[in-house]
Amino acid sequence: MGGPYKKTPLADLDFSGLKTYSVFTRDCKVTSGELGVPYPGNSYLSDFVNGLPKILASRDLQEVAGSIVRARREERGVLLGMGAHPLKVGMGPIISDAMETGILTGIATNGAAIIHDYELALLGKTSEDVGAALSSGLFGMAEETAVGLNGAIRAGAEADEGIGLAVGRFIEDGMLLHAHSSIFATAYRCAIPATVHVAIGTDIIHMHPSCDGASTGAGTLKDFRLFARQVAALDDGVFINLGSAVIIPEIFLKAFSLARNLGNPIANLTTVNMDFVQHYRPRVNVVQRPTSESGKGYSIIGHHEIMLPLLLAAVKELM
Repeated sequence: MGGPYKKTPLADLDFSGLKTYSVFTRDCKVTSGELGVPYPGNSYLSDFVNGLPKILASRDLQEVAGSIVRARREERGVLLGMGAHPLKVGMGPIISDAMETGILTGIATNGAAIIHDYELALLGKTSEDVGAALSSGLFGMAEETAVGLNGAIRAGAEADEGIGLAVGRFIEDGMLLHAHSSIFATAYRCAIPATVHVAIGTDIIHMHPSCDGASTGAGTLKDFRLFARQVAALDDGVFINLGSAVIIPEIFLKAFSLARNLGNPIANLTTVNMDFVQHYRPRVNVVQRPTSESGKGYSIIGHHEIMLPLLLAAVKELM
């Protein structure tokens, strides 16, 4: 081996030959016209929304609100697809109001949504403590929830009706104390399509002997066909996926393909995914693929209980 290693000193890089340009000739991604404007107070929500920066997420929120307003002014569809979580964080009355005021033209949910919606209408409360009930084997064993909803689904199937319509009628006709908070009863009163897309075995009412698989399957298939009809008419319309990571993005993509196969262009569609995290299926099946040829897709990240009321309130003021 040789002697001790000796470091060779490096000379500083000579910057004297650096090429520069005038900042006044440069293209910039942010301009003063896009900056936020302070909220003046004692004003309108539209002033707050319009004062948000025209940059990134706040720009997307403004554009989505504008797309919804344009769609409704042109009598185009605005569909809301969602899981059950929005109902658990208090969004029922806000979604109902959006139907009553003509913002939403249809809603689509998973099977769990009818459970929380019905319990809120019946009891004024919902969402059991799973951890506390699981060890005793009592999780999901509420009798009234299962008997009521499974009975409504069975009656709907006998009348060749989908689950959304059957449950909405059941809640409305039952004159439940808190029926005003039910999105399905509101859809029934407003004659707005409400569809329920069930995965057998995922909902607590499937564990009960009152559940009839044939009725549940027939009802949810009826609802898929109704949902596909709405998607087929979404030219220049809007589709919002609110917090569903799997079921709604999957049925939306299938309905979209079905509609295209039958000759419906579904051009200039605006799609929106709203959730507090990014998931693969909503990003690809809702935001990207359906708008790859025309239209535009948006991802708005945030909690349902903040972002949805903000969006719908902005739309109400702009309409």
